[in-house]
Amino acid sequence: MTIHRMDHVGVVVEDLAAAVAFFVELGLELEGETTVEGKWADQLIGLDGVRADIAFLRTPDGHSRVEVSAFRSPVSTSPAPRAPVNVPGIPRFTFVVDALDDVLARLRPHGAELVGEVARYEDYCRYGYVRGPAGVIIGLVEELT
Repeated sequence: MTIHRMDHVGVVVEDLAAAVAFFVELGLELEGETTVEGKWADQLIGLDGVRADIAFLRTPDGHSRVEVSAFRSPVSTSPAPRAPVNVPGIPRFTFVVDALDDVLARLRPHGAELVGEVARYEDYCRYGYVRGPAGVIIGLVEELT
């Protein structure tokens, strides 16, 4: 076996506090926050002078985690992607939620924008995409069965 488990997914954001608030409103639980820097961070990321604030949030079932990072240095030279959902490599997270309309209403004040429309797939689910922190696409699935 080459993989033991998937540990987490990560996304770089401009505003760490806003991103944490978004994911907490979605229902994730903040595990902790820290700052990373130094030689090991420079080696890992392939940049010099890395200093980043990070937060880890976990799903209520404890099986998945999201890392959000905000770099203090070096400063990014390009903006966050705002590409359509069908662009190869565009980041997308998907979460199963209890009440999709309620979640959308709670996330809108945190900057969430519906990408298309909420669509129903037969009798299985209702599914919608929103843009979350740094333009990352968040899939929200409400199971109907």
